[in-house]
Amino acid sequence: MTKKAEIITFGCRLNIYESEILKQGIKEHKVIDTAIFNSCAVTSESVRQVKQSIRKRRREFPDEKIIVTGCAAQIEPETFSKMQEVDLVSGNIEKRDILNILSKEKSSKKIEVQNIMENRQNLNGLTDGYDNRSRAFIEIQNGCDHRCTFCIIPFGRGNSISKSVKNIINEINLMIEKGHKEIVLTGVDIASWGHDLDKKSNLGFLVKKILRGSPDLTRLKLSSMDVIGFDDELLEIIATDERILPHIHLSLQAGDNMILKRMKRRHSRDDAINLCKKIRKRRPEVAFGADIITGFPTETEEMFLNTLNIVDECGLDWLHVFPYSPRPGTPAAKMPQNDKKVSKQRAKILREKGEKIKKNHLEGLVGKKIEVFIEKNNTGHTNQFAPVKLEENYEPGTSILAHISQSDSNFVYGKMAN
Repeated sequence: MTKKAEIITFGCRLNIYESEILKQGIKEHKVIDTAIFNSCAVTSESVRQVKQSIRKRRREFPDEKIIVTGCAAQIEPETFSKMQEVDLVSGNIEKRDILNILSKEKSSKKIEVQNIMENRQNLNGLTDGYDNRSRAFIEIQNGCDHRCTFCIIPFGRGNSISKSVKNIINEINLMIEKGHKEIVLTGVDIASWGHDLDKKSNLGFLVKKILRGSPDLTRLKLSSMDVIGFDDELLEIIATDERILPHIHLSLQAGDNMILKRMKRRHSRDDAINLCKKIRKRRPEVAFGADIITGFPTETEEMFLNTLNIVDECGLDWLHVFPYSPRPGTPAAKMPQNDKKVSKQRAKILREKGEKIKKNHLEGLVGKKIEVFIEKNNTGHTNQFAPVKLEENYEPGTSILAHISQSDSNFVYGKMAN
């Protein structure tokens, strides 16, 4: 009995997007009896989870072909080629085209991975809408030109490549036509969009073009951004155009200048604080999230306190906290390491602070009428990304005005306002 091919996705929004390209290719070419693992390599734990999932899949479906692609496959193909469960290891260049992947199956080589640093391929896009998603992720660029000392991803993605304005707008308009109400711009480093083009440009220029070229677009969101990536044109659009959702997620990573320098980040703590103040002054309802790493090599207690304090100084609302773990192949892995217990304890402290901030944010919504974007039958988010549960069910992708009656540590609760 044949079984429809399946994509198993790990990691970031860009992987979700690329998996959707693969899914559409599978559907078009009627691929069967194949599992494609779109892997993540951001941490050693990410790689371990992919390997664990592959072994489980082989036990469940012993006759299925197993192909591994994505960042982990690109960075350490030998790791997966040695697994007896795996039939083919395919790189990030190859995975943009299902026929390209499948054509390699007949090869005698188990590894088909090109040099990602030589990649200059045009970025193809979606040909249909997402399955069962109220929002659509749209890739605007791929790759990264920066070399943060803790990060392996540039070696999985290569250097930054921008998609053209025309292709981005066409893809967004297709998603709107297919019923998606919210568009999220995604990539490895979206702030670098346009820097590689013959006529160098910036993200603010692109966003302005999108808003003009997609008149039916009502909800546009930026995925994670470097602090230093906000050009003046982009700041003006965020401040003045309500179609840009007032939720900004910063790739902050730390709040101490020495740690930021050792991470090879391009911003200082003052840059982050001033950015948040500047945006909030122009658009008071904005909420900020941030990625933060604790226990980075050489981080002292005083340095950690600077990171703890920047949460209040930036007025952060949502924290995504990672205890540092060394990623083989990165410069930070060779630096003097903190004890793992120290990293985890500092992460615990920061997460507890984040939970208090979240609880306060949610409590502050009680009694208010606020717009909610429905993602599942009775759950969604406010425009500032607060999670909401409603008394009634609504069509995913619907926006309603809800009266918030109560909150707990995880959600606010309400019903449609009169």
